[in-house]
Amino acid sequence: MSAPSSAPHQAHQAHQAPPYPRQRANYVDPAPALITGPAISPLRFVGGSTGWLVTGYHEAREVLRDPRFSAERWRGDDTVRPVSQNVRENRGNGPGSFLSMDAPEHGHYRGLLTRYFTVRRMRALEPRIDGIVTDCLDALQAAGKPADLVEHFALPVPSLVICEMLGVPYAERETFQRASAQVLVQDQSGGQFDQGMRTITDFIGELTAAKRRAPQDDLISYLTSVGELSDVEINNMAALLLIAGHETTTNMLSLGTFVLLQNPEQMRRLREDDALVPGAVEELLRYLSIVNAFPVRIALEDVEIGGVTVTAGQSVAVSVPAVNRDPALVDEPHTLDVGRPRSSHLAFGYGIHQCLGANLARIELAAGYRGLLGRFPDLALAVAPEEVRMRSDMVIYGAHELPVTW
Repeated sequence: MSAPSSAPHQAHQAHQAPPYPRQRANYVDPAPALITGPAISPLRFVGGSTGWLVTGYHEAREVLRDPRFSAERWRGDDTVRPVSQNVRENRGNGPGSFLSMDAPEHGHYRGLLTRYFTVRRMRALEPRIDGIVTDCLDALQAAGKPADLVEHFALPVPSLVICEMLGVPYAERETFQRASAQVLVQDQSGGQFDQGMRTITDFIGELTAAKRRAPQDDLISYLTSVGELSDVEINNMAALLLIAGHETTTNMLSLGTFVLLQNPEQMRRLREDDALVPGAVEELLRYLSIVNAFPVRIALEDVEIGGVTVTAGQSVAVSVPAVNRDPALVDEPHTLDVGRPRSSHLAFGYGIHQCLGANLARIELAAGYRGLLGRFPDLALAVAPEEVRMRSDMVIYGAHELPVTW
């Protein structure tokens, strides 16, 4: 990234602040404006306020680890859609929604979940995840050529995994999958977002009541055993895990496959050397950065970042796609290299809000890519790349459908 603009010009820049450039280039590359501009620059948020856009790797880490920047998004503005009145009144999505909380409140809720997401526990799940991958590959093959990789593989793999962990009946997946998609649409009213969240929390609320009566060996049952948690807190915690647990991995599986199919040499390397797969997962996470325009932080006081002063109350958006393409992170950042040494990318965030399910996602992705490439040596797109319908309308980027043949 080039050097940031000097502080004396901040007022002029703020007056001409552009909106966030949401449209990606060449299917997966960030918008040119995100990777050619300064490391921190003025940004006009959707609510009309002016704040800052961070695209530099080091500046992003500063923002995400500094407690002077709040994750309580109800305090400020957002990049892609207005913050709803309901979210502001409830200080987020309500009690238990730790994604939009600061310490120590955030640590209280997150701490209750860490025992379920340890490296040791995730590794113990590997045989079951491998079995789910095999079953979904069978379903993909049985669907016949051409088939939609999203519908038959990329979506069911993580959905089945998170359903089993939480204790959510997979047979009822259409309810939460449809509501999750509604929550993640970028161009929508606050009422639509609230309705989607309400559908999910109501759905989980019925499960919570049932598990209080007859607990089982799952995460929601465990949360009901924590006497200090109300049903509202449990429902909001589980809703966050359910949405994040299938939407992100689904789109990494489908988008990663899409990109590998357009880079046959990289795909060949993975087929020939299975040991490259874990590192390739990290490289794909860096290269694709499926979270479009998050996270957003709010300055609690005046803070200097990258040579500019962020004033108290201003919103700051960290563009993960741009940050992960910063030459300060890796050499030749716009090149996909499945043999690249593991980088300290920010695909899972950074600081106290780093993704709780990062280890689970890594295991699912490695099992998914390994299984898919092994089962279908002649896997190919069934349509021209430009005909693939991308999720440019969603907060989590990816492909709506990915027609493939073999």
